[in-house]
Amino acid sequence: MTLEDEPTLHGMLDVGDGQRIYWEQWGPSDGVPAVYLHGGPGGTLNASQFRRHFDLSRVRAVGFEQRGCGRSTPHASDPSTSLATNTTAHLIADIEALRQHLGVEAWIVNGASWGSTLAVAYALAHPTRVLGVVLFAVTTTGREEVDWITEGVGAIFPEAWDRFATFAEQAGVGYRRGHGRLVDAYAQLLNSPDLALRDSASREWALWEDVHISIGTGGIRRDPRWEDDRFRLAFVRLASHYWSHDGFCDPPLLGRAAGLRNIPGVLIHGRRDVSGPAVTAWRLHREWPGSKLLVDEGEGHGGRSMAAQWDAANEELVDRSSR
Repeated sequence: MTLEDEPTLHGMLDVGDGQRIYWEQWGPSDGVPAVYLHGGPGGTLNASQFRRHFDLSRVRAVGFEQRGCGRSTPHASDPSTSLATNTTAHLIADIEALRQHLGVEAWIVNGASWGSTLAVAYALAHPTRVLGVVLFAVTTTGREEVDWITEGVGAIFPEAWDRFATFAEQAGVGYRRGHGRLVDAYAQLLNSPDLALRDSASREWALWEDVHISIGTGGIRRDPRWEDDRFRLAFVRLASHYWSHDGFCDPPLLGRAAGLRNIPGVLIHGRRDVSGPAVTAWRLHREWPGSKLLVDEGEGHGGRSMAAQWDAANEELVDRSSR
């Protein structure tokens, strides 16, 4: 698979509301178009590893950093940055603005983790602009999923979850376990005018994140990106913002999945992914006529064999789109 060292094109796109998003393209401009939607929310393109899942001799692979994170501006780590215009509907509009800016008629849509939620939401909103969909570590960010990842999965990691919840209880935002949603408490903390409290809350969330994605990945490992205060504060603020609003997906995506019936889709999920149990991927597949579900028995929230399936799914869709 051809791999380039530098993007062929990149830039900043003004998408309105005072927002500018960073985007980049890998591969030839006459290749089969594909867009990658990163996780998080707030996960960024990191080192642009998404490009490794495409044959860059044949594919025009585009990635962008969603509102408020990475190189996009204004940045959510700044407490003065409002999140009022940072919703799923706004992100869908940004994808469309980027598609039009690049002169793309329709593209293959890839989404990882939170990006899979965004991919489904975009495909439902603009089905004629989608050649196919590849989802990796499938989520739809429904309330049940959010409550599981912030509270229910504490049944598997009780010590870590107790610390996560105790911090919120002692932070003075009125949260008590069993009364109210923990994700709402953290969303409030991440918007506190007390910058030290914001920082401490972001560190607790980051620690919980490392714990709940650990099964199937070789054990608990500290994500080095958390050492970057700017990254950590933006990621946690955006994640708690979106999750406390159930991904701004109303009505829930699972109830609308039949609208994807004419779009080919591949759903790749790890059986050992306790952050997002396989039931979500299965439910989405069941409601999506013509989709293919690949459950990797040995992986959790990502892994090498899942990545190989990701590559193959894109190859299949590129071949289909090139006919």
